[in-house]
Amino acid sequence: MEEPRNIHDLEFIVRDYECDLQGVVNNANYQHYLEHARHEFLISRGISFIELHHEGIDLIVTRVEIDYKYPLRSRDRFIVKTFIRRDGNVRINFYQDIYRIPDNKLIVKAVVTGVSTRNGKPVSPEPLIEKIQEYL
Repeated sequence: MEEPRNIHDLEFIVRDYECDLQGVVNNANYQHYLEHARHEFLISRGISFIELHHEGIDLIVTRVEIDYKYPLRSRDRFIVKTFIRRDGNVRINFYQDIYRIPDNKLIVKAVVTGVSTRNGKPVSPEPLIEKIQEYL
């Protein structure tokens, strides 16, 4: 299977309130970073969650796998790199890696699986696929 290729980068900086008492980013905050990067990628491709919802289509995360490699600390700069691959008729996998800047240290490797639904039932994500086809 061919390795997915990077299609979108989004840079962040760790804010103090995202850290726990040990001075590292709380594990739940990594999911926020990953989600924000996915949303920004979709928005950059003209995909509006509101418009899809009004059409009766909702994009739902069904699975998140995260490997924590190294912690981030307050004021660390980092980048989320996003890759995607279609998985069957209804699933799309977002492969997301977080790297610290400037040393390019791998912080997190994640795979986030999503589906599109209509009235709560899985459907083909064609409206989404049409706008991101060049990346699949």
